[in-house]
Amino acid sequence: MGAAFVTRYACWADTPVSALRAADHLLLALAAELTLPEGTFSCTHLVRGERPRVALSFTLPSEPLLRTAEERLRAQGYEVRPGVPDAVGRAVIYSGADSLNGTVTVGELLARSAIDRVTVLGAAGQPPAGQTLVMHGHVRPQWEGGELVLATMPAVGGTLVPFEVPDPTPCCADH
Repeated sequence: MGAAFVTRYACWADTPVSALRAADHLLLALAAELTLPEGTFSCTHLVRGERPRVALSFTLPSEPLLRTAEERLRAQGYEVRPGVPDAVGRAVIYSGADSLNGTVTVGELLARSAIDRVTVLGAAGQPPAGQTLVMHGHVRPQWEGGELVLATMPAVGGTLVPFEVPDPTPCCADH
């Protein structure tokens, strides 16, 4: 399917949220309330500075849909700005995201989702189309150079898994 980094009908909302997991939950809840159509991209963006936080962006397929989303977000008290805060958003909602669970090949992942490319940490180039990926319903590709790229890492049995896991162990959790 593939994707192109398009921001023509995009807006972003500032949030007080500082953790990605909480931002994911907020984004998914807002998306459900906004009843976003197929073809929508919604991402999280890290905002650095004096008050580090996570912003949420919404890229919609038409201007009327964008205006409606902006109005609804403002009605809920969010400060809404045009465009996206940066070009490296972490996609939470994108075409095909719901179908990425269980075991698929790289070729299947690329064919059934908006993800353009897969990378493997520590390896050059893209893995072969027949390479197996094991996913747990938490697939967060990131925009890189106008492409939606999923970073993966080697796992047991020669498979790959997404680099970002749904429930990461906090640093120093065992002491």
